[in-house]
Amino acid sequence: MPAKDQFIEKGVRRAEIDDYLAEELKKAGYEKVDIQKTALGTRVIIYAARPGLVIGKRGRTVRDLTEALETRFGLENPQIEVNEIETPELSARVMASRLASALERGIHFRRAAYSIMRRVMAAGAKGVEIKISGKLTSQRAKYQKFRDGFVSKTGEPAVRFVDDAVVHSLSKPGITGVHVKIMLPNAHLPDDIEILEPKSQDISLKEEKEEGEKEEA
Repeated sequence: MPAKDQFIEKGVRRAEIDDYLAEELKKAGYEKVDIQKTALGTRVIIYAARPGLVIGKRGRTVRDLTEALETRFGLENPQIEVNEIETPELSARVMASRLASALERGIHFRRAAYSIMRRVMAAGAKGVEIKISGKLTSQRAKYQKFRDGFVSKTGEPAVRFVDDAVVHSLSKPGITGVHVKIMLPNAHLPDDIEILEPKSQDISLKEEKEEGEKEEA
């Protein structure tokens, strides 16, 4: 098989595994997966907000996931590791999943969206944007957008410092799409300017102070 086809096949399989884990570990606050090929097999690192639910009672969930990765996706000897997310409120995927879960439980979309925004901003994010689309208030589909702070839309800052995710929820009116964008706290924009005091002035002031002390002595 040509190298190009192998690269595409690995990318498709990785996306399928990501979708599978996102569905199976929805309650665990699944964020992402990292797959690494090793000499002993395949190392699968799962990042989630609640690692205990990923592991399961007596490791049952991990065993089921290991079997599925090996038989369904053809991974060779998969070894699963689970890492906890330090700040789930700064993960767009986790927050989108929580919002989608709230909509499925029947919570009004405005109340759920504002609750998520407050939690994200309280975690230190520079900005958050939430878009909910579907049959929200009537039989006609529309979308509502909620925003707080600043979220970059284009350029390098949007690629490096904005985490975004799309999750779908199924309720009685139909399928509702949830799109969350989070401007991370470490975002540095090109127009951020920091003014520093010139070093030469600091040195001259220090020298004048020392000379004044000598004269007084």
